Amino acid sequence: MSPGDDGALGGSEFVFELCVCQWAEREWPPDGVSTGDSAAIVARQIGTRDRRWDTVVVECDPEGLRQRANFGLEELDSDLLHVVRNAPAEWAWYRDALPDPGYPWRYVREAVHRAGDRGVVETRTGSNGRIELRRKWAYPDWVRRIVAIENKPDLDASAARALAPQLERDVALSLADEVWVATTETGETVEPALIEDVPVEAGVLTVDVDGDASVSWHPRTLAAADPGTRILERPSGGARDASAARFEYADPEWKRDKRLELAERAYGRGWRSYADTMRPDCRHFRLTDERPGFLPYCAAKECHQTAGQCSGSCPDFEPEPPVWRSGDWPITGGPGKGIKRLLDRRRRRQRPGLDRDG
Repeated sequence: MSPGDDGALGGSEFVFELCVCQWAEREWPPDGVSTGDSAAIVARQIGTRDRRWDTVVVECDPEGLRQRANFGLEELDSDLLHVVRNAPAEWAWYRDALPDPGYPWRYVREAVHRAGDRGVVETRTGSNGRIELRRKWAYPDWVRRIVAIENKPDLDASAARALAPQLERDVALSLADEVWVATTETGETVEPALIEDVPVEAGVLTVDVDGDASVSWHPRTLAAADPGTRILERPSGGARDASAARFEYADPEWKRDKRLELAERAYGRGWRSYADTMRPDCRHFRLTDERPGFLPYCAAKECHQTAGQCSGSCPDFEPEPPVWRSGDWPITGGPGKGIKRLLDRRRRRQRPGLDRDG
């Protein structure tokens, strides 16, 4: 699909996903939904070992979000979170200062060194040769709610049947506060998504050709602070299937820690990281400014390419000429480098308190 067509929503699910992310970053919360004075961080393709969501919106406390910037743009993984959340106000041996992690202390020691190298805690070697640490800032309570969105531009009956078990697992586990499905607006009196096999707890967003979304069905707020149910296996439902579902409980502490890890990934990665797995250094790579926002475009294929299509193995791939990369103003390092800098600046813009020039 070229930039002159009716829009990008009729293209791949990948491009539809980028459109939904850009809308969420501009407009969240949807019309008719109140989140108070929350700020929003948007990311794509993050989740747990067993479940990955297309789009994640983290609703944040504005002041807490600004304080989170003290720890830099990069995400803090679970080991680093264990260090920065428990680092003492005064110098102390790390094994006295930090709670028992439930795994070998040598990994905690490595995390303390990594935290010191990143400048998110202070470290020193004590008089007895022990590694001591002291916090630089208190880690803020910046995450209020987590919203998961599944993107299905063409939510027909077969797609709904395939998606329904995933949504049912999301609702049962209630790791997110809300679960939504985003699909393309059809203009019919009753959107097909409302009569398909989608759990009633999931909200439905319909996205028009301009990349703007509206609420067709409001979701139920899930009990994210309560124990969840992790569905491991369920019967197929056939006439001869009398087997029972297998499940286990997820305790609130695990959910609380996992939600913070998800929020950290969203903060560090955002949704523009697609440029890291594509080839903006190809002479055919473009960013088109369309109604939904900036979208990757391949001049050789004359379409909005997917991340899988845009790789070094693409038959149309042509590296930028060396003279482009050796240039200075106005595009230092070539157009590919310029595209990455542009996307990085826009990501940093959504995270108040960061040094914009960093």
